[in-house]
Amino acid sequence: MTVTPLDAVRQEIARRGLDGFIVPRSDEHLGEYVPASAERLAWLTGFTGSAGLAVVLPNIAGVFTDGRYVLQLAEQTDPVQWQRLHIIEQPPPRWLAQQAAAGARIGYDPLLISAEGLGRYTEAGLAMVPVNDNPVDAAWQDRPPPPTAPAIPHPLTYAGRSADDKRSDIAAVLRAAKQDAAVLTDPASIAWLLNIRGGDVPFTPFALGFAIVHADGATELFIDPVKLSADTRAWLGNTVSIASRTALGSALDRLGGKTVRVDAAGSPVWFAQRLGAAGATVVADPDPCLLPKACKNAVEQKGAREAHERDAIAVCRFLHWLHQHGPTGRETEMSAAETLLSFRQQLQGFRGECFPAISGAGEHGAIIHYRVTTESNRPIRANEVYLIDSGAQYAEGTTDITRTVWTGPGEPPADLCERVTRVMQGHIALATTVFPQGVGGAHLDALARRALWAAGLDYDHGTGHGVGSYLSVHEGPVSISRLAKPVPIAAGMILSNEPGYYLPGHYGIRLENLLLVQPAELPGASKPFLRFETLTLAPFDTRLLQTSLMTAAEIAWLNAYHARVAKTVAPHLSGADRAWLHQACVPIG
Repeated sequence: MTVTPLDAVRQEIARRGLDGFIVPRSDEHLGEYVPASAERLAWLTGFTGSAGLAVVLPNIAGVFTDGRYVLQLAEQTDPVQWQRLHIIEQPPPRWLAQQAAAGARIGYDPLLISAEGLGRYTEAGLAMVPVNDNPVDAAWQDRPPPPTAPAIPHPLTYAGRSADDKRSDIAAVLRAAKQDAAVLTDPASIAWLLNIRGGDVPFTPFALGFAIVHADGATELFIDPVKLSADTRAWLGNTVSIASRTALGSALDRLGGKTVRVDAAGSPVWFAQRLGAAGATVVADPDPCLLPKACKNAVEQKGAREAHERDAIAVCRFLHWLHQHGPTGRETEMSAAETLLSFRQQLQGFRGECFPAISGAGEHGAIIHYRVTTESNRPIRANEVYLIDSGAQYAEGTTDITRTVWTGPGEPPADLCERVTRVMQGHIALATTVFPQGVGGAHLDALARRALWAAGLDYDHGTGHGVGSYLSVHEGPVSISRLAKPVPIAAGMILSNEPGYYLPGHYGIRLENLLLVQPAELPGASKPFLRFETLTLAPFDTRLLQTSLMTAAEIAWLNAYHARVAKTVAPHLSGADRAWLHQACVPIG
């Protein structure tokens, strides 16, 4: 009889005297992208989405994800073994409290869950038990080894500010808060603070490690020493001490009697538990690097513009290719994604994709974070909707763009055009809004939904996320969402603008550009205001728009945007690509 991963994990759970165990998607950095060695959820369940969690009990098991992945979850998991659940509609703590026996001892790995996350289980009345050895790891016989990609310097020509200056600023924040040190567990924060990049996880240039920043600016970096060349060690300087990951526990113990900042939402609870046991006073404050990292400096802003202008060359060439080949039926979702990647690979400074391209034809476009595989790959057919969501990493910055295209050659149906137009109206409403400082993402989310709501339509994901500077394509602390944390949007942030609509079994619509937050000059304003600068440069498919639904101001914005696309990108194209772009950017209305 074959022993499934679920069977093997249940055996390990029972061996530890536990009645259940929770298996998050995250690794010990609690990030979205994880190395192969940390893909516990995928190994256990078969689900490969970037957000999810499993709960294993002796006689029942549940696997949870959000609205972006519910269709993918249904396709990738076995309904005999797993209940497939919506993580918002059926929160895991509530489900677990309903399913577990009274007094059940539920195990968790304290390196894989935050203090806030753990608190939701204890608040549900569950007896949560930390484990030192993860039962999934014990059952996973062919687990890949941890990554050891080299960490490399991120020069000031891209970073804009020295690591010494950044550490000085963070140290000042700690002193002002009367804190002796801060623990950094987010590799994006470490990359930003020390001006380094790496290759430990797919699509995002992280060098996985941990750091402790002290109130005098001195910094301890805990990382596999094999990742650091002599040049990188020299780049880090004498005020950054380097130790292996195994030295982290004793370093935390030395902070006994000190006041230490730990991010309760973004750091594993293990850190607070270890510091508390050592006699430190743990303060649950946000990672001090989050906000300054999100607010790009002038050099990073310039780099973002350059990255988007360069990326636009590849995207526009691809859209022309799709215009030619989409109706033929000879291309597939996979060949289209490969073609776009090949165009990007020809660009100077291209470092890789920032996530696997979402290349969805027809019904696959309705799977919000669809990832084409050899099993799911299907032809792109004539007269259907094709959605392509992709992004790239350049040393200057990170891009993310989604376009929804009608393959033709026939005319698109009117009901489809109405829905695309309403999504476009939401996109324009957000792109053109001017708002006072202090406004957060939750305040702006409704602007992108208003036209859809008027027709009784909506979409089950946020409208926008932060984007890093040659870092993660999903960056906090700000997002544009009904569930956004109450963090004000600030100048220098880069956010996506991506309203959508999805008809399961038929098609998906999403229109995404990236926006750079800028000060708004409003004569007579009583307080500072902000506006958005659109970074992304590629035409929208105007064949899918019903101009009769659009206002004169909306049409004027779209025509001005297309004129800017043609003026900026066309000089870098040649022949048929250039001619197609000019045609795609012809004014409407």
